[in-house]
Amino acid sequence: MMITSKENETIKHIKSLNQKKYRDEYGEYFVEGIKMVQEAISEKMPIKKIIICEELLPQKIDVKNYDVDYVDKKVFTSITDTVSPQGILALMTKNERIISECNADIIFALDDVQDPGNVGTIIRTLDCAGINNLIISSKCADVYNPKVVRSTMGAIFRVSIQEEKDLVYALKKKQSEGYQIIVTSLDAISYYDTLDFNSKSIIVIGNESKGVQDEIQKIADVKTKIPMLGRTESLNASVAASLMAYEYLRKKRY
Repeated sequence: MMITSKENETIKHIKSLNQKKYRDEYGEYFVEGIKMVQEAISEKMPIKKIIICEELLPQKIDVKNYDVDYVDKKVFTSITDTVSPQGILALMTKNERIISECNADIIFALDDVQDPGNVGTIIRTLDCAGINNLIISSKCADVYNPKVVRSTMGAIFRVSIQEEKDLVYALKKKQSEGYQIIVTSLDAISYYDTLDFNSKSIIVIGNESKGVQDEIQKIADVKTKIPMLGRTESLNASVAASLMAYEYLRKKRY
């Protein structure tokens, strides 16, 4: 059956997921585009339904094992927020995992990083560096925001993400489990390329304008800085995270 009405309950439900409050209420989000849906299928993610507009879909995708609704172009363009939609999206159940159950030697934490592009790029970078554990504060951009999801390029399916209402408390708890807390600070004496990753570590990336909050600075085991030789006051959060992630990778690899 072809859905031709924007007032269809499934369509209205998916449209509501553009708002964080409904993503939180239903524990759902959606991903768009051929690559993202194929990644979700490949990673065996919890897909509740796939929506297809054959008029917009440039190639066939094997979705025979999934619940699929077909819609016309008018309906599909009403739920997408992309400029050139590819005619396919997947309704997903949030796949939240508890990082406290892992024994990773490296975890990243985001302290109120609010730009969706930055958050998405950081998730993608961590996946590229083989780091798959991320803690975020509740004031970070929502990782299930469509813009964040798109910018991860599928990495969101491979990185365990845990949101914490009280990031300071969560970090103290990880300290009690043997993790050293590493923060970037302009007051630091040593540079990031001197970091020692022989101990389990959590690297905290701060807010774009305020940096890492004072309460976390106070409990940090290690303070480090990235050289800034120009007159710009701060480094982009995703760039800082990338440098720290690949410094970890360099030390562990070599």
